[in-house]
Amino acid sequence: MDTKRLDLNLLVTLEALLVEQNVTRAAARLSLSQPAVSAQLNRLRELFDDPLLVAVHRGMYPTAKALEMFEPLRKALNEVRATVAGHQDFEPASADLTVAIACTDYLQAALLIPLARELRKSAPGVRVAVRALDLHRLEAQLEQGDLDLALLTPPAAPSKLQSCRLFDEHYVLIGRRDHPTLKEGLSVEEYAALDHVIVSLDGNGFFTPVDRTLAALGLRRNVALSAASFLFVPEMVAQSDFVALVPQRLVQERGDALKQVEFPLPTESFEVGMAWHDRTQQHPGHRWMRDFIITLVNAQAGSAADAVPLS
Repeated sequence: MDTKRLDLNLLVTLEALLVEQNVTRAAARLSLSQPAVSAQLNRLRELFDDPLLVAVHRGMYPTAKALEMFEPLRKALNEVRATVAGHQDFEPASADLTVAIACTDYLQAALLIPLARELRKSAPGVRVAVRALDLHRLEAQLEQGDLDLALLTPPAAPSKLQSCRLFDEHYVLIGRRDHPTLKEGLSVEEYAALDHVIVSLDGNGFFTPVDRTLAALGLRRNVALSAASFLFVPEMVAQSDFVALVPQRLVQERGDALKQVEFPLPTESFEVGMAWHDRTQQHPGHRWMRDFIITLVNAQAGSAADAVPLS
């Protein structure tokens, strides 16, 4: 190969083509026109003396040579990106950066809403693109740059990703502020006698581990409503006599409309953390964002001992 005819832009185009396996999508990914990417693909085929991508029924598929090159190519380009990014200063007040974050609906409400609010004060040019969390595709999305950060339970994060713990979460029982029977020190029998809202991912489930625990005690509660999302629950409870068991951070700013009491049965807490790919490990803007989230979490908890800054 005549390396004098090879430039970095061609390798970046090859990476995008191998990821997307479609000229149109690769062009959109690179913010180039489709003819420009097609022309670069022709140059790459000539340079490598290989078709690199061949047409199939739906799109294109990499040749054996292309598949063999993909991982070394991606690793080399990521090292180049990290080297360049590591020598750039990041000034939050003037920065122009978009960070794509995936998380559950609960964390969208509990963490991303206050994050967006605080970013407007400290870094108005930093934007957050919120995506739904898909654990099956998470590693690939972070690797390919479709995502930059994920908020999740750390054990659920793929082992190849970088991760850190943010906080431990626990459940609280909520009802409207002037609920006639919800009170501290509620007995299990009094709890079971209330009308309940639960969260089921498909909105069809009316039985949870809490119900199994109650059944073992010879009790049964009335689950009147099953919701597919936590986001719907606080407002529903605030406008009715229903009660619900929800993560505490979801309602920590709703003291004006909601009463929170300790749940009368033992429940497991769960850990919340964030995960990211080596691709953004050394990027100054992404490092700043991760530290900013940790600072926000600690401020919410009123403690500096929860999460540890990464920089």
